[in-house]
Amino acid sequence: MGKYKQSFIQGAMILLAAGIINRLLGFLPRITLPRVIGAEGVGLYQMGWPFLSVVLTITTGGIPLAIAKLVAEAESQGNERRARQVLHISLAVIISLSLLFTLLIVISSRWITTYLFTDSRVYYTFLCMSPIIPIVGISSVYRGYFQGRQNMIPTAVSQTFETLVRIVTMLLCSYVMLPYGIEFAAAGAMFGVLIGEISGLAILLYQYSVTRKKYNVYQSAKIGSGNGGRLDTLKKIFHISVPVTGSRLVGSSSYFLESILIIQSLAVAGVATAVATSQYGALQGMILPILMLPSALTYSLSVSLIPSLSEAAARKDMRTIHKRLHQSLRLALVSGAPFAVIMYVLADPITYYLYDQSDIGVMLKMLAPVALIMYLKGPLEATLQALNRPGIALRNTLIGAIIKLFLIYWLASKPNFGILGAIMAINIHTIVVAWLNWSSVSRMLKFSMNAADFFKVVVAMGITGLGCYAVMNSNWIQQPFPRFIYACLLGFTIYLVCIAMLKIVDRSDLRRVPWIGKKL
Repeated sequence: MGKYKQSFIQGAMILLAAGIINRLLGFLPRITLPRVIGAEGVGLYQMGWPFLSVVLTITTGGIPLAIAKLVAEAESQGNERRARQVLHISLAVIISLSLLFTLLIVISSRWITTYLFTDSRVYYTFLCMSPIIPIVGISSVYRGYFQGRQNMIPTAVSQTFETLVRIVTMLLCSYVMLPYGIEFAAAGAMFGVLIGEISGLAILLYQYSVTRKKYNVYQSAKIGSGNGGRLDTLKKIFHISVPVTGSRLVGSSSYFLESILIIQSLAVAGVATAVATSQYGALQGMILPILMLPSALTYSLSVSLIPSLSEAAARKDMRTIHKRLHQSLRLALVSGAPFAVIMYVLADPITYYLYDQSDIGVMLKMLAPVALIMYLKGPLEATLQALNRPGIALRNTLIGAIIKLFLIYWLASKPNFGILGAIMAINIHTIVVAWLNWSSVSRMLKFSMNAADFFKVVVAMGITGLGCYAVMNSNWIQQPFPRFIYACLLGFTIYLVCIAMLKIVDRSDLRRVPWIGKKL
């Protein structure tokens, strides 16, 4: 079994490598799609995602997390039969729910797109979106299974392959359908996503067929780790998954209501439907993807944290729990800081060179200051879930969602704010939820971070920002694009020098990096 199992840091680094590759590759259609179908087409394409997020939360929700926890426990007990039982029961539940909701969406899609959205042209995107539900559901089961094994390679490989396929199919399908109208071009982009999801699932099924032969289902389990019946396993799955699903449902429902409220509030503010669709597409399809690029690390840390903390909690090993949480938060802080600075200082040239639209740079400049808090939020929420406190995460998410939706309705409907009012609401929501999660984790574990680490990172960010600004606004290079590239490179270089001189990262930290740490 050990052949496929990685340590916490190794698993996080594998997912990080895949996440970085996927984010960079995934940015290709983000850059090119607006040039093919325009911001309005991107808005139609993006409108379907919040609703899909709600449905996927209901159908999958916390089941992958439950699988990861139960499989990790079964493996620690040497109980392979129980691990297989968890997988098979979860598949039956997910497939049943996914097919039911897919059918309901197909039947009610015309009503949903006519009455819930201000732009009924999203109907065709909805139809192409519905088959994604069972595909993503089945994929999530196998990813949860592999994560429970602490084998992150199948997840990383499938995500990378899925991204590669999606890049080609999204652009090809949207381009082919463009002559028939912008609504068909947006639907073509969603159909390309469906093809990518199918390819990712195929890789997971292949990986499972290869690795399952390495596990002996007939091996004897350790004393006190009996299999239990199918009903007992089903109860455990729902006991873990239902609170997590509730927490995530609050987040996804908030995302869905947010999309409706933004469009409706912009209409109240006097913004035309086509313009409102374009502004929403710019925010959701262009700005937020830039902001979430560095979250590849926090996502990998969150996924690796759950089985690692679950094992440590089962042993009541508080020292390991503190160690893993400190590693995760420190890595998220140190790695996210330079991106937050560069996105703030160079917001206008970033949006111009990526999308040929410098006027939307103000959105990125407003969101960048809270980006670092956004990156810290993931590991904190994963900690609450791994330690069987999903109810606390649900409460915190619900409080933040209520505040965000109220502020969107209040601010975005004002003509002098418009879409910028929605961004203010998103920023406040991020700060509130992160602070609530931090308070919950610190009280529960009696955990604290060294204030000096935060101070040093802030100093490094300040120096980095000044360096980027000085280069970008100097005249020593006449051409603006080379000056922009030099500003980015110099910014990262200054930051690396700062974290070394301030000893934010030392030799012991480098040694923990798998494969190349000792050489560095």
